[in-house]
Amino acid sequence: MSFLSVENLSKKFKEVTAVDGISFSLEKGEILGLLGPNGAGKSTTISMISTLLRPDTGEIMYENTSILKKPKRIQAQLGYVPQEIALYPTLSGRENLEFWGRAYGLKGSHLKNRVNTISEIIGIKERLKDKVKNYSGGMKRRLNIGAALLHEPELIIMDEPTVGIDPQSRKHILDTVLELNKQGMTVIYTSHYMEEVEYLCNKICIMDKGLIIANGTKDELVQMLNDRKKINIKVDQVNDKVINTIRNLKNVDNVLHEDTTIKVTMKNYKQNTFKELIDRLSEAQITIHSVAVNEPNLEAVFLHLTGRELRD
Repeated sequence: MSFLSVENLSKKFKEVTAVDGISFSLEKGEILGLLGPNGAGKSTTISMISTLLRPDTGEIMYENTSILKKPKRIQAQLGYVPQEIALYPTLSGRENLEFWGRAYGLKGSHLKNRVNTISEIIGIKERLKDKVKNYSGGMKRRLNIGAALLHEPELIIMDEPTVGIDPQSRKHILDTVLELNKQGMTVIYTSHYMEEVEYLCNKICIMDKGLIIANGTKDELVQMLNDRKKINIKVDQVNDKVINTIRNLKNVDNVLHEDTTIKVTMKNYKQNTFKELIDRLSEAQITIHSVAVNEPNLEAVFLHLTGRELRD
């Protein structure tokens, strides 16, 4: 039996189906990435796992126990990092950690030791006395994570924890997640940043419009496109006629354009099909500034499955 399993989970808000009959499982010690654009259903999914929302249909099992029937079974072992900052701005970093530690039932020397340990892990020990309102966005995000770690949870759920922060804080958060996982913590990590999920996760579920449209390891997902190449062509101009000409070429799977960059996915990629693509652009009197041929990645998988890019 899996450490955590989600079976046929659904949730509607009035006429909007946020999550539509999804199933997946997670083993102890894994990092599971829920990857998808905003509105895909990621936050609703983890809110149901965290017992903050009750599903309309389906079951969630945690260590062989239904958390719909016995929510306390997971609550005691769960650390939840919400997308919104859940801190008190007029309190210091230490006071925030102490508040959340007491909420988890910690007290006395144990609470003090955990606050000191967590402040080391998240890299804000030198700023513990400062009020949170004076923290940078990245430091607030780190403290937000620290609050969820105080009671040493077995499972931590992180909802878009790097939104709107600087690259240094983002790297620190990602490396903190990996270190926690090395120490035995199981992680569910939601993101619409493909590179984060590639860096962290050993199992990935790609979500879109409330559905899981693909799941597996990174290698298993990319293997879906093992005969495809993604070609980015920087040109001087783009028009609908040129795009339609490329789209009608043999072996072209998908065409998008962003400003003056044409993004082409080709199946059964061969040198002569690439030459035909370049010839068509030349015939249309399009000046080519650069061409990059890329191996498939998770972004290409999402494009292949949905016909649009992850962050469109």
